Amino acid sequence: MKLVNYIKGTYDELAHKVTWPTASALQDSVVKVCVASLIIILIVLVMDLLFNTIMKVMFF
Repeated sequence: MKLVNYIKGTYDELAHKVTWPTASALQDSVVKVCVASLIIILIVLVMDLLFNTIMKVMFF
């Protein structure tokens, strides 16, 4: 009985109380995440190349 009530309550909340993003809002969020990921990738790449260069100069 508790399981049935839980499932009904979960469905009711998902179907009627949750606000889902629009397609354009979702697309905007995806673009922001991709741009942020690329920026972080570039920062890590530059740090790695810089560290690699410093280590070569110091030890070789």
